[in-house]
Amino acid sequence: MNTIYFDSPVGDDERRRRLYAGQIFVFSPRPSTVALCDFARDLIEEAFHPLSPQQAQHELPVERFVEIVAPLKPRFIHHPRTLELLLDLLRDFTDMEKTYFDVPRMRVATSDGYLNAGVAYPLHPHRDIWYGSPMCQLNWWLPVYDFESESSVAFHSKYWDTPVRNSSGEYNHYDWNKVGRKTAATQVKADTRKQPKALDELELEPQIRVVCPPGGLLLFSGAHLHSTVPNTSGRSRFSIDFRTANIDDLATHGGPPNLDRACTGTTLFELRRASDLSPVPEEIIRLHDPNPPEDREGLVFKPPADVMAAPAAK
Repeated sequence: MNTIYFDSPVGDDERRRRLYAGQIFVFSPRPSTVALCDFARDLIEEAFHPLSPQQAQHELPVERFVEIVAPLKPRFIHHPRTLELLLDLLRDFTDMEKTYFDVPRMRVATSDGYLNAGVAYPLHPHRDIWYGSPMCQLNWWLPVYDFESESSVAFHSKYWDTPVRNSSGEYNHYDWNKVGRKTAATQVKADTRKQPKALDELELEPQIRVVCPPGGLLLFSGAHLHSTVPNTSGRSRFSIDFRTANIDDLATHGGPPNLDRACTGTTLFELRRASDLSPVPEEIIRLHDPNPPEDREGLVFKPPADVMAAPAAK
């Protein structure tokens, strides 16, 4: 049974234990979460000016929408202010010495099939652990604007403790960094990138959807089967998400049981310690991937220089 905890006061250790048992935590907006979402909103509105970002899809050709979002996302991800605000948020919730995090990502889910690929790819039912994440990964998700159940995230609770036959055995995370992420902006009509998916028809009901205000926070295990709800709200949804892992759990292979993960490679090269931005120790990484490639170019995705240099589109 999945339980949703609202503004739970339990500490980090107990919260992680419950998250690894399939529970979901929801937190009301607080100064640190609101500040991160406000900064994201400032960048979004600058990029779409003079249009309303949530309604811009109704006024722009889809190719123009992609031109705006493609540089906007890495600008937010790699902005120095984004890092400062993310660390403030983590300080609110975690032990900074033991918490390792990846960069926060901006997501866009447009409405009514306007854009269903690339920079606005709606995630099919999946577990994040199919993509090379450690079993103890935690997912943090925050909405930038008000949103509806019709544009939310769905948790497919039936599969928390039920294996799903899937194609994660064909996924290598290092290859994804070298190829898959770099081609996101070229995927407009359909997304042809190879990603882990369920191989059998799934029963998506019952499902859990959580709606919270801008700056609210959803926290859940990367082993949860979840998906993007097909957006029928009439407006684009903008959100932020990032992932963390606790060093003690990484060292002991903590987290929920592995039911169906068969991917290769690991995301651990991308994580940094919250206290000093140091990488995950090599000996810990090798517990999860004993033989990483000697050529480490693809271990961490680097956006193209021209995209990073481009100002937000007007």
